[in-house]
Amino acid sequence: MTDSIRKRRRPMSEINVVPYIDVMLVLLVIFMITAPLLNLGVEVDLPEADAEAMDINEQELPLIITVLENGQLFFNAANEKAQLIDEDTLLQKVGAIVRRNPEVQVLVGGDQSVDYGRIYNAMVLLQKAGVSKVGLMSDPVDSG
Repeated sequence: MTDSIRKRRRPMSEINVVPYIDVMLVLLVIFMITAPLLNLGVEVDLPEADAEAMDINEQELPLIITVLENGQLFFNAANEKAQLIDEDTLLQKVGAIVRRNPEVQVLVGGDQSVDYGRIYNAMVLLQKAGVSKVGLMSDPVDSG
């Protein structure tokens, strides 16, 4: 009798994958919804230029200062979301970062319609914060 019970109750050797598929679909929906919300930058219409791309160290992403047409400044460090910032706070934050890493790359981007004086003012603030080299951002020229 014990042999007949053993024969009827063999261990199940199949994995039920239905719960795993459910979890995968839920995660897929979550990522599809949140991915568009992860816009880290500020939308600007950069000028086009035929300049060579800078070498960017993957370990140390550059600081990005964006100047809007109305003079607002946005600060973006590493992979953080760009945040609206006033001149004094920009000076303090960038100064603290430069004291920790004097070789940090700093890029300034601005809409093509921004007054040159506003871009120049942002560069002066960066110079006061101790930044020795500043790059200007542009879009590549369309060759088509």
